[in-house]
Amino acid sequence: QCPWGAPNTTSISCSLADVMSEQLAKELQLEEENAAFPEVVAVAEGPFITGENIDTSSDLMLAQMLQMEFDREYDAQLRREEKKINGDSKVSISFENYRKVHPYDSDSSEDEVDWQDTRHDPYRADKPTTTPRKGFVGKGKDITTKHDEVVCGRKNTARMENFAPEFQVGDGIGMDLKLSNQVFNALKQHAYSEERRSARLHEKKEHSTAEKAVDPKTRLLLYKMVNAGMLETITGCISTGKESVVFHAYGGKSATEDKVIPPECAIKVFKTTLNEFKNRDKYIKDDYRFKDRFSKLNPRKIIRMWAEKEMHNLTRMQNAGIPCPQVVILKKHVLVMSFIGQDQVPAPKLKDVTLSSEDMKKAYSQILNMMQQLYKECNLVHADLSEYNMLWHDGKVWLIDVSQSVEPTHPHGLEFLFRDCRNVSQFFQKAGVAEALNERELFNAVSGFNITADNEVDFQAEIEALEKMNEDHVQNHGKKLSMFSGDGDPPIYDE
Repeated sequence: QCPWGAPNTTSISCSLADVMSEQLAKELQLEEENAAFPEVVAVAEGPFITGENIDTSSDLMLAQMLQMEFDREYDAQLRREEKKINGDSKVSISFENYRKVHPYDSDSSEDEVDWQDTRHDPYRADKPTTTPRKGFVGKGKDITTKHDEVVCGRKNTARMENFAPEFQVGDGIGMDLKLSNQVFNALKQHAYSEERRSARLHEKKEHSTAEKAVDPKTRLLLYKMVNAGMLETITGCISTGKESVVFHAYGGKSATEDKVIPPECAIKVFKTTLNEFKNRDKYIKDDYRFKDRFSKLNPRKIIRMWAEKEMHNLTRMQNAGIPCPQVVILKKHVLVMSFIGQDQVPAPKLKDVTLSSEDMKKAYSQILNMMQQLYKECNLVHADLSEYNMLWHDGKVWLIDVSQSVEPTHPHGLEFLFRDCRNVSQFFQKAGVAEALNERELFNAVSGFNITADNEVDFQAEIEALEKMNEDHVQNHGKKLSMFSGDGDPPIYDE
């Protein structure tokens, strides 16, 4: 016989009636189930309850009997499904959670209550009761005042919900927590402290410029300047002050031919923290150039206006020929200027440099001429002129830091000029310059006034009177420029 041949099958003949018989189908199904699940328990675990052993006159008893029989069949079906799915697997699953629970089998079932259908839940915490206006509820021994320990404790727990969102307080009401006044006050103080600390951290990270570092927004502006080719590289910090941080950078190529970027640049980044400017807004809010914009802008945008003011003041000084940094570009609160110095070494301040007597006399003469030019040609008062804001480079004096400079028509412009004259006069007199004028003589020489006062108090009183006349004139005529009467009138400047 060929092993690849078709096997001989003997066909068993049966009639069509046997094939269509339901009894035969049930028998075959039982055989298959018994072969697959030989250890399956019987469907009925006990004798079926009949009318022989129990009274079936009650409809409730009949319903319970039918329900119990149905539950037994359902549980047996679950066991078969369990056995079929698990098989011989070492990891088995259970349908125990799906088995029927018979409430009538428990003796305490009649005492169970569905709390979802009741209006009062004994496990739910009582909400804080409001105390009436009279301050107490009840009478006699049952009186409860607003100072009751339980009432105050629940009220304090409810008031914790008013803390900042980042201060997690949990579900104190759900636990019926009762906080004493001492604990609540300590938590409230801690919550306020955490809120202030979080605000300071956010301020420092998002809106401030640290001592020798910059915030992410400022860093992005510097990256854009380097990527655009305007700056070749930024080497590092060269100076820090109350209002700004200055970095050194090597210049790149300009996008336009008419504008030449110097080989070395100074990047002045104005600090964006308002605490640095809490006493410096007087320099800008009364300046007519920014007066209309000062009240309309967000206080943080004043910093950008401060940088813009220094750019305009430097442009005026450069046009007048006064030695000062050359403006390259202004981006928000970042001002790029030419670097006063060489090979990353900034020019020394006048207070740090040691000059000979001839050079000191030369420096004083230059400063006197620059102050007169600044007042008459640029129509500006430095307002912070001292040996700290004057550099010595290439044998001459350079003026820097003019962001606070104002015009003489400013309500305090002449006071600022007198303060500058005092700083300059004291410095050069201490340096031994015999030709140095005192502050009153220097003020008259720079401003063109002829104020003859015997002492400093009367001199300042005359200055305040002139400022008052100037302010009244501006308010009455609505003009920017001052007009004084008398022989010592300052020049009137037209732009």
